[in-house]
Amino acid sequence: MGRVSRGNRAIRWIEQYCRIPEGEFVGQPVKLQKFQKDVIKGIYDTSTRRVIISFGRKNAKTTLSAFLCLLHLVGPEAKANSQLYSAAQSRDQASILFNLMVKVIRLSPDLNGVIAVRESAKQLFCEELGTLYRALSAEASTAYGLSPVFVVHDELGQVVGPRSPLYDALETAAGAQKEPLSVVISTQAPTDADLLSVLIDDAKAGYDKETKLFLYTADESIDPFSEKAIKSANPAYGIFLNKKEVKRQADSASRMPSQEAAYRNLVLNQRISRNTPFVSQRVWKENGLCLRPEDFEGPVTIGLDLSDRHDLTAMIAVGRGTDGSLSVKSNFYLPADGIAEKSIQDRVPYDLWANDGHLTLTPGKSIEFDFVAKTLADWAESTDITVYFDRWGMKMLRPSLLDVGFDEQWIANHFVEHGQGYKDMSPALKTLEIELLNGRIRHGMHPVLTWNAANAVEVKDPAGNKKLDKVKSTGRIDGMVALAMAVGGSAAYEPVGSLDDFLGSYISHESI
Repeated sequence: MGRVSRGNRAIRWIEQYCRIPEGEFVGQPVKLQKFQKDVIKGIYDTSTRRVIISFGRKNAKTTLSAFLCLLHLVGPEAKANSQLYSAAQSRDQASILFNLMVKVIRLSPDLNGVIAVRESAKQLFCEELGTLYRALSAEASTAYGLSPVFVVHDELGQVVGPRSPLYDALETAAGAQKEPLSVVISTQAPTDADLLSVLIDDAKAGYDKETKLFLYTADESIDPFSEKAIKSANPAYGIFLNKKEVKRQADSASRMPSQEAAYRNLVLNQRISRNTPFVSQRVWKENGLCLRPEDFEGPVTIGLDLSDRHDLTAMIAVGRGTDGSLSVKSNFYLPADGIAEKSIQDRVPYDLWANDGHLTLTPGKSIEFDFVAKTLADWAESTDITVYFDRWGMKMLRPSLLDVGFDEQWIANHFVEHGQGYKDMSPALKTLEIELLNGRIRHGMHPVLTWNAANAVEVKDPAGNKKLDKVKSTGRIDGMVALAMAVGGSAAYEPVGSLDDFLGSYISHESI
């Protein structure tokens, strides 16, 4: 007989020592399905530092995580005196994996005899090997000081934005180990800007050969309510995932549009916000990746969203290009003091954006509007500008404008007040939609503006007027507010048709 591979050895151990923890066949020996075996072989039969496993809910993601944890706690992958962790965004989510592992242990006479369960601390300990597993949550105290050899990041798709302090702490801590392994297992995140999406897209690009990706998702080009779509995102469909129940969910979502977003995210494992996004990721990318900003021809309109002095301020300039498209130049400002804390709070790399020139950090703890005024003065020297602004914050900006050389008459002639309610924002957003659907917004995928676009959620009044809602959005949207004001108020804008002309060929409210 030939040598048994690590993957097959792991499969044999799980099927020999683990028991089914819940459901119809509770207590029976585990019989791994082909897709589960493929994942395990993919991890252990080649060099692997990180594996990302993503499919629809109720495909036994957490159960597979439990088996892998036990494999490293007392199985053939165990290393003496090693630390193992699972990380989740809440205590309740952290408890789910721990409790499932406890059930597997107590149903298995072999495992129950060698693993001590510490309920209150959410720990499992093997005295003979000195191995320790602990469940962590983002709500708990810092994870710094740990040295994990094995980590499960459970439901990482719940992380909003591209950063998680708990994820960062555990991944950097694993650097002290010779062969650490991280398992990311989750249904997809709603947007491209979220941490799990960033990791998946990086894995797809193939930059790191030791990162393995197992992604089961329904292609957005097929009928989302078809059995083909369901099967592609749910490898356990018809095995231990109830076909009748899943079809019922599909039928319900097809009848009630309010349920479709959740169905497509949780069942079809697609990236889709459960709120109504203003612009889809597809349309945004079509504008940003195909067209680069170019020099403006003619007048420039500027949208200015002046924040509280401690928050993000956005200045977006648009001008008509030689081909009729609108080139976009983005300026963002943030106080330099506390930038690390703000990055953690908003879960975005403000510090990296600043280093790359995508964000201007002003000295001190509050925005210095002199920087904003200076940028406007530079624009005014070379071209005819009109600035659309929200009245809030103008009182603080006006002294800086006067200091850099503008006079009251110039300000009166070139600054136009733009409200944030339905009256002013609805026509501005409709204009921006038309330009986006026509592929005429050259935004260049500016990272801060793209993050704002992913966060932007629209709300409508009974008459169908719309505005962007900061309360319902998952992150900052200042840049999109400024972009809407600039495009909607642009004197250079020439109508090409109504929004209804384009809705037949585009779906403007799909997944971000």
